[in-house]
Amino acid sequence: MKALITLLAAVSLLTGCTTSRPKMAPITPQPGAQTSQTFASVVTKTNQLAYLLYVPKDYAADKPKQWPLVLFLHGAGERGTDLQKVTVHGPPKLVKQGKQFPFILVSPQCPEGQIWDDDVLMGLVRHLESDLRVDTRRVYVTGLSMGGYGSWSLGSKYPDRFAAIAPVCGGGERIRVLLPTQREALKTLGVWAFHGGKDDVVEPSESERMVDAFKKAGVTDIQLTVYPDDGHDSWTRAYTEPAFYDWLLRHSR
Repeated sequence: MKALITLLAAVSLLTGCTTSRPKMAPITPQPGAQTSQTFASVVTKTNQLAYLLYVPKDYAADKPKQWPLVLFLHGAGERGTDLQKVTVHGPPKLVKQGKQFPFILVSPQCPEGQIWDDDVLMGLVRHLESDLRVDTRRVYVTGLSMGGYGSWSLGSKYPDRFAAIAPVCGGGERIRVLLPTQREALKTLGVWAFHGGKDDVVEPSESERMVDAFKKAGVTDIQLTVYPDDGHDSWTRAYTEPAFYDWLLRHSR
């Protein structure tokens, strides 16, 4: 099996939305009074994501083995329909240069004009888990810039599905972390964030705010590495950190 496989996701995962409203009782206002009403709707979303898939060189030979899965989310500049743009930065770039990883690497491409959608990405993860030999206790997400925001978001919303997250030069919604629905799962999530001290695109305070929110939510396995002289491109150093991949793979659900 080739180490790097380019696939178009066959599963229907957001190119369009349709909304329908179930039959409900008519609105019954009472002039001068505040009344209780109910609204319900059904929203159907469909999406097709292209992604790069890398599997370790021993994947085919070692049939019984289950493998860790790393989901990599690129930045805003790599959106579109040209999958090779995804190999410009991060782990896909390293694979293209010949690096071998001991995990499955999936690198989707966000459509032009959109940002990462949590539910779509989780649909992709579930699709991979059903078709590949994924160790579901060892699923990780990392990403840079817009992908850093996506990593924080997935870790906040689905902490039970990831063993560790590694957002690079990103930020996020603190309220989701401070009012979590899965507090116990969040507490045991591993977090390593990275940022450039001279980043003028996404300020370092964005990572600092998220790290602070995760700590307040009870996360103890958390660290922030700031490269004092780096600008927005803190990902080149982050993804070549000697200890990074060992740290990531140590985590298990």
